[in-house]
Amino acid sequence: MEHWEALTPGGYRFVYNDVLFRPGTDTFLLSSLPRLKPGLRVCDLGCGTGLLGLLLLQRQPSLSVTGLDIQPDAIRLAKQAAVENQLENRLTFHLADLRQAASLFPSGSFDLVVCNPPYYPPAAGALAADGVRRTARAEVFCTLEDICRSAAYLLRWGGSFCLVHKPERLADVICLLREAALEPKRLRLVCAAAGAAPSLLLIEGRRGGRPGLSLEPPLILRQPDGAPTAEVESIYFRQQEDMP
Repeated sequence: MEHWEALTPGGYRFVYNDVLFRPGTDTFLLSSLPRLKPGLRVCDLGCGTGLLGLLLLQRQPSLSVTGLDIQPDAIRLAKQAAVENQLENRLTFHLADLRQAASLFPSGSFDLVVCNPPYYPPAAGALAADGVRRTARAEVFCTLEDICRSAAYLLRWGGSFCLVHKPERLADVICLLREAALEPKRLRLVCAAAGAAPSLLLIEGRRGGRPGLSLEPPLILRQPDGAPTAEVESIYFRQQEDMP
């Protein structure tokens, strides 16, 4: 079954399907990392049904976002979302293997690349029986190395690559970014509560950047009473809902 929801009252509407991988907190959190400027050309690798692109456009309407995904049903829904939000001129999608990005775009075509990748190597435990969920969660069709290599190809010199991942893969992430000439520049850990161990990481690499990693304050999801923090409310656009 397909579901449509609004990011904020009067804002863009996104779609997901029960059969596909449902949108998660990690996508919303990733949308808060890039430093957005008007006119940026953005590529979303493994875009799914297009939620991340819509989140970025909700924050900065003058972006141009292109999404790639290997799953036909996801791309079909993503294109529907572009039409639903009247964004066909700013939000476009391609059914494509991100490893073949060079066949679609010239090198350096984008200012920003974003990705919410599969987190787990194929040998890291039991794989989901469902093919769609297996593709979204495990590196079955592409590895983190593939993703970094494609991001580096697509980015202009000085462009940024932002992704979300698991803390236990931090060493892999940093090493593979550097191997692809994407220098890690900003790192932010995500914690469920103050003092809790990180559950996610947000990281930005820069094409051709100089060495020097900035470790930013952790993103805390919940206050001591269990309520979302003000930053999380802002990431989900809930503060706008409270405005008169």
